[in-house]
Amino acid sequence: MNNKIGFIGLGHMGTPMAKNLISAGYHLQIYNRTIAKADELEQSAIIKCKTPAEAAEGVSVIISMLSDDEVLKDAVLGDEGILKKLAKNALHISMSTIAPDTAQLLSKAHENAGSHYLASPVFGRPEAAAAKKLWICTSGGLQSKEIAKPILEALGQGIFDFGEDAGAANVVKVAGNFMIMASMEMMAEAYTLAEKNGLDRTRVAEFFGATIFNAPIFQNYGKQIAGKHYQPVGFKTKLGYKDARIATKLSQQAEIPMPIVSIVHNRLLSAVAKGWGEHDWAEGVGRGVSEDAGV
Repeated sequence: MNNKIGFIGLGHMGTPMAKNLISAGYHLQIYNRTIAKADELEQSAIIKCKTPAEAAEGVSVIISMLSDDEVLKDAVLGDEGILKKLAKNALHISMSTIAPDTAQLLSKAHENAGSHYLASPVFGRPEAAAAKKLWICTSGGLQSKEIAKPILEALGQGIFDFGEDAGAANVVKVAGNFMIMASMEMMAEAYTLAEKNGLDRTRVAEFFGATIFNAPIFQNYGKQIAGKHYQPVGFKTKLGYKDARIATKLSQQAEIPMPIVSIVHNRLLSAVAKGWGEHDWAEGVGRGVSEDAGV
């Protein structure tokens, strides 16, 4: 079946993405550690698999949307990993936020196995994934991009090519997440400053979101942080902290002083240490600033 693909990872992002692929006519071989999450999907359009290897068997394309580097590496290279069953010349589209050197390692492993790897990390929260409004960055082989294009078009509103180095798209993703973290810290500090001076922080956020900071990040996260509305959880604080660690590592490797990375790294580390790792990362930042200020 040309429309049969593998899919690994039914988290906050993976589940709406899988639903959109099914709506686009794809039949999915699904693997998730908690396979009961697949019950949310159209059952006639899926096959539940017991291992990543089983999800990769007999398909020409498999997608992974997993939480971090180690989970992804195990899903690909482990005893029951993708490469145990993925066919020659088949394509793995990796949509996780991982370190660039992990992407390069996995790309090389696929090359040695006779298959292909395409980095395709995304920007967007679960509601954007559900609405097919993700922004998708890609890096890898040109043929892989052509094969992936119709699949990625079923998931996002735009695809941006960053070359053939498998790690390049992940550099862009880490840089973007760093800018989001830094923006959240800035908003949390500014709105807390307004609050402690007797102003309605929500009105202040609305003003900035409609004028000099008229952009989705400041409108959406600004509304969350100003109103202290952190449910439902879209992106966990512990994953934001993971991305801050990657950004810190990249800055050190490239010998680039990034003092703001240190600020957001410590902010998110503090949130994780307080037991907020499962909370939304906007809460990890916003609540942390509020508590520091005594409000």
